[in-house]
Amino acid sequence: MNAEWSDLNKQMQILLKRKDSFSEAIDTLLILRKKLLQEILCFKSELNREDFNAMPFINANGFHNKTIAYSLYHTFRIEDIVAKTLIQKNTQTFFSGNYRERMNSPIITTGNELMKQEIAEFSSKLNLDELYHYIIDVDSATTQLLKGMNYSDMKIRMTEADETILKSLGVVSEDENAVWLINYWCGKNIQGLIQMPFSRHWIMHVEASQRIKNKILRD
Repeated sequence: MNAEWSDLNKQMQILLKRKDSFSEAIDTLLILRKKLLQEILCFKSELNREDFNAMPFINANGFHNKTIAYSLYHTFRIEDIVAKTLIQKNTQTFFSGNYRERMNSPIITTGNELMKQEIAEFSSKLNLDELYHYIIDVDSATTQLLKGMNYSDMKIRMTEADETILKSLGVVSEDENAVWLINYWCGKNIQGLIQMPFSRHWIMHVEASQRIKNKILRD
């Protein structure tokens, strides 16, 4: 893991546990996310469109066996679902911004159910410019959410009602590779959600995408 990103993530998680350092925790998280977003934006300037569909590690174990386009879609689709539906009880940016049509996405889910060549085919269909607009919009919405949070919000837990709503939206596939997400998210409080989809999940997929990018550029 990138040492700077890892250190910021560790600092954030420690600071998040105490009321007197909560504000600093959020500031640290926003700094981390800004650095990761800069790397995400670099992909678009350094790679061509076909590179976003490449799977040079298709048979490997790890997030790098996906495509960059998929990793970006997946990361921000999950954040949108968690932030808007579970935490804010609001309409996801994916729907309010008409992003399924704008991105030409064949799915509304997180994409966990897709495997190998399905991922490459899915990636090739996406409108990359609109995917990046979605990324910016989701990040902006989450930034505003984080800035408005209080320490007391951290202990709020997801409920059976949240689980029911999530299932009704159809944004998580019933496939065994995806459906576990519902129990995973709904078993957490807001602090737990911040510590995964909003931070560590970004790091894992950005680093996997970096690995793909470096392989492409070497070859």
